[in-house]
Amino acid sequence: MTPEGLVPQWRHIASDEREGGDFVYLTGKTAAPKLEFWALRINLAAPGLRIVVRGGGGEEQALSIRVSSFVRDNGLLAGINATPFDPASAREGEPRANVGIVVSDGVMLSPPNPRFDALVWYADGTLAIVPQRELDNTGGIVNAVGGFHRILKDGELTGRALEMRPRYPRSAAGISFDARFLYLLVIDGGRAGSAGATEAETALLLRALGASEGLNLDGGGSSALALRYPDGKVRLVNTPVHNGIPGRERAVAACLGIGLEK
Repeated sequence: MTPEGLVPQWRHIASDEREGGDFVYLTGKTAAPKLEFWALRINLAAPGLRIVVRGGGGEEQALSIRVSSFVRDNGLLAGINATPFDPASAREGEPRANVGIVVSDGVMLSPPNPRFDALVWYADGTLAIVPQRELDNTGGIVNAVGGFHRILKDGELTGRALEMRPRYPRSAAGISFDARFLYLLVIDGGRAGSAGATEAETALLLRALGASEGLNLDGGGSSALALRYPDGKVRLVNTPVHNGIPGRERAVAACLGIGLEK
């Protein structure tokens, strides 16, 4: 199977006790190229949906946190790494500088970086991928995470995505054409079972999942997707590779999480 040949077979997230398919996931492989990936599909109209954006600190500074810790500590169903940051480390609780916008419950924790794009939730309930140069204040914004660049627009791969050839572990977010669903995708790389994806292959997978808009989030050793399992414990679904060590999870500066109101 190739990225564009994916036919999604979604499964219910067992830790979401409700029926209806509001929160579903899949795992898959491609042979050409050799990739392993995991994805979530979230119904943005799901009753009680909770979007959580933050790192390991409060409003004054960003402290490093692993995605698995973020999901566990905030009582979430799932979470993914988001905004690029500096410096990289596996240690939690250290100061980090986000390279791009982070808005949490209407509070800007990190300013926009005009070079990049962002995933933005507005107060009217809409979700969009927006150039960060257009986000000079938090007016009307509830939550936002910066990424690198848009890789999918109106169902078509962007020119940049078609040109970029490097392969890396990838984290990405997508939006369906009717803005009903959010997609979160992680693709492994740097290990024998998964070579890492180009931006174009990442966009093709997002489109095959059902997205018409797509954003490349921070990737490489930061790529991590965590789920809460039926036993209540939180585990990574993918195999991060921090500093060349498979299975070692990096502590990032900003995460995007999905949960339910209690």
